Amino acid sequence: MSGLDSIPVHVEGEPQVTLRSENLRPLLQEIAGALEALIADDRPTTIDLTAMPFTEQDEADLRATLGRGEVEGTVSAFGPTRIVETAIAGVWFVEHRDAEDRRLALHLEIARVPEMLMTPRADLADALTALRAATEPRNGNDQAGGVGDGAA
Repeated sequence: MSGLDSIPVHVEGEPQVTLRSENLRPLLQEIAGALEALIADDRPTTIDLTAMPFTEQDEADLRATLGRGEVEGTVSAFGPTRIVETAIAGVWFVEHRDAEDRRLALHLEIARVPEMLMTPRADLADALTALRAATEPRNGNDQAGGVGDGAA
């Protein structure tokens, strides 16, 4: 036995361990059930991934399983919301972030179109009013005002 054997060794830093919650399979079954509901009666479903035990590795596995679709967009309201279509039609990742780009929530939305991209019904009446005001002549001449130019 050499003198080196008596020197204590301490490993610093985080161990490189891949943690999984084992929630991927039940989550995929829940997504399948939500797709069935969407097909049967056009009922959308939102699954809040931040409200369940779901590790970074689980998220990576889910993204790899669902794949990536062709549609991606960002909505800017109270911080960016990123919407990403998966390769599974009707399944969308919706990630809400704050102004400092910290994740607030991560949802899976099973819908034909994510709710955030749909115009609220109440806004449609306001839009029609603005459009009609834009088509009316201003100050007795034949020129119509434009939407958003103060004519409404």
